[in-house]
Amino acid sequence: MKIGIHVSAAGGLINAPINAQAVGCETFQFFSRSPRGGSPAPLTAKVINEFKARCANYGFTDYYIHTPYYINFASINDRIRLGSIEVVRQELERGDKLGVAATMTHLGSAKEINLKKALTLVADSLIKVLRNYKGKNQLLLEISAGSGRVVGDNFTDLAELINLVEKKISHQRLGVCFDTAHAFASGYDLRNEQSVKNTFKQFDNIIGLDRLVLIHANDSKVELGSHKDRHENIGKGKIGRQGFAALLKLSILRKVNFILETPWSDEAEVKKDLHTLKKLRVKK
Repeated sequence: MKIGIHVSAAGGLINAPINAQAVGCETFQFFSRSPRGGSPAPLTAKVINEFKARCANYGFTDYYIHTPYYINFASINDRIRLGSIEVVRQELERGDKLGVAATMTHLGSAKEINLKKALTLVADSLIKVLRNYKGKNQLLLEISAGSGRVVGDNFTDLAELINLVEKKISHQRLGVCFDTAHAFASGYDLRNEQSVKNTFKQFDNIIGLDRLVLIHANDSKVELGSHKDRHENIGKGKIGRQGFAALLKLSILRKVNFILETPWSDEAEVKKDLHTLKKLRVKK
């Protein structure tokens, strides 16, 4: 288990591993393009080589890309949905060139159609993303917080999407990114040892623990089942320090990396979160 932070790549991708090393990360996550919109900076051979060299120099072997916020595979607006497909495919290809282990994406929300149709539309979009993709950068579906008719806020829907996609794209294996704040907001309790065990038993029964690739470690500003995406610093939210102690103690998670996405109110606070998780981590 390695623990890290979502870091800034502003000013150039080479800054992501530099920023990660500066705050004491063992792994890291970054945006390879603006999360708000626009075309990405080109990946020249120089950029790729410098990025990889910096990661090697700092000992980073596992690092991750998060796709932009505006991705919506469930939109009935072709421009939005097809644009989302194009962007996520680009991120897979870009990440593969950079040696990224996995790229995680939100799935979007279904405002105009029912859930069954939305799942079909999202699955079709993911199939288009993965068609003829041969890279090693794995695509991860991130569990959502469940607000605004969002898709993928429960284990059953994620399992169905994986099944629908892999029936058509059998050469690719989808993974899951488990965001603690999102899962908690969607009704999966994580506040103590027993609730953590119960939640991951459900995950294993419905999706399978072999699909769990990454954990986004975020406390929650909102109560269990509130269906709102509100991240909080570790120990200051409704999950609490006890919940994260239980997560880091759980033996089945010891090979899963943790990425913090807690609020950057100031660098000291995020460093404190990183230190807290490292301290709570159970040694083998």
